[in-house]
Amino acid sequence: MSPSTPAARVPGVVFLLAAVIFCLGTSEFMIAGILELIAADLGVSIPEAGLLITAFAVGMIVGAPGMALLTLGLPRKPTLIITAVIFAAAHVLGALAQGYALLALSRVVAAVACGGFWAVAAVVAVRVTPPQATGRALAALVGGLTVANLIGVPLGAWVGTQYGWRATFWGVAAVTALAAVLIALTVPAEPRPADAPRVGQVLAAETRAFRHGRIWVALATTALFQAAVFASFSYFAPLLIRVSGLAPDRVPLVLVGFGVGALIGVTVGGRLADRNLFGNLIGSLVSLAAALALLWLVAPFWPAAVAAVALVGATGFSIAGALNARVFQIATSAPTLAASMNTAAFNVGNALGPALGGAVIALGLGFRAPLLVGIALALGALALVRYAMARDGVSLRRATARASGGNPRSR
Repeated sequence: MSPSTPAARVPGVVFLLAAVIFCLGTSEFMIAGILELIAADLGVSIPEAGLLITAFAVGMIVGAPGMALLTLGLPRKPTLIITAVIFAAAHVLGALAQGYALLALSRVVAAVACGGFWAVAAVVAVRVTPPQATGRALAALVGGLTVANLIGVPLGAWVGTQYGWRATFWGVAAVTALAAVLIALTVPAEPRPADAPRVGQVLAAETRAFRHGRIWVALATTALFQAAVFASFSYFAPLLIRVSGLAPDRVPLVLVGFGVGALIGVTVGGRLADRNLFGNLIGSLVSLAAALALLWLVAPFWPAAVAAVALVGATGFSIAGALNARVFQIATSAPTLAASMNTAAFNVGNALGPALGGAVIALGLGFRAPLLVGIALALGALALVRYAMARDGVSLRRATARASGGNPRSR
């Protein structure tokens, strides 16, 4: 853009969708804060209660693409409203559940609705946003998830402690229901053209994009990146307590620092992604690997470890907008299914990362070992990005020059 060209802005509707994703993210992770309360009330063990988290992840992996396929024939605005209402209703069901089985079922239903909303919200955000601000719009959606970890999850834990775990479910249900009303009032409806294709034609067009390897490389990059973050993040508490020597009651404050870093990273990263997609992907993955390596080095010294954790948050989330934008860049003919598959890929990483991090701890390699796993996964994602660049004919020099605002022709 020339200096006289006004910067493209992210529409306010995108921030409303991000607010709904704040509710979704709060629900996804709030179980960890009220786990013992649920176990005691329902008479189940802590590991059994912990399976509620797994149920949600599995529901997201299966539900995101599944809901995308089921709702292809529906206009996007009604789909947003329907999935938000289902999500709220699932939390009402969970709040009323008197047994573990019904509560687990409510978590699966909520996850399926969550996956469906995520996919369609990403498509709507791209459609209503000027092309120059796509990265920022998608980063704003991820920002809703980041703020959920920063504010929503601790608030949900506090409400559960003060008023019972069911109050947390009621709170999420009420806020999501309100959001559904606001969506109905503010999200613009897409006019249906007279020659609109049939559902079968749309399905054929959406699935056709997945016959090519580029989309699978992009999805694998998302999964490896997310696994890199969660292989380390999942074990920050024992790392800080047993290696850094931090008092247990200080750990939540450090995790707030991680959340602040993540919020900064997702905001700055979205702007960088709009300037140059591959430059942001490469810079973020290299920075994430470097931040994890720094944390590995300074872990025994708690002041430096605290700062490094915040740095991991910033570098780990600076790539989020670019990962989503890359999928949309490839699958222009399959936006809804592509967005849902990318949501599923994020959740594959959520499941894979903690498993690999826990495996190296179980092998007796210590609580710093998950950081090395995270580095390896980040470098694997970086290799996939370099492969994608080679297939697209994008040179590393050109990508990094554009990302830094330079002129690649002058170098």
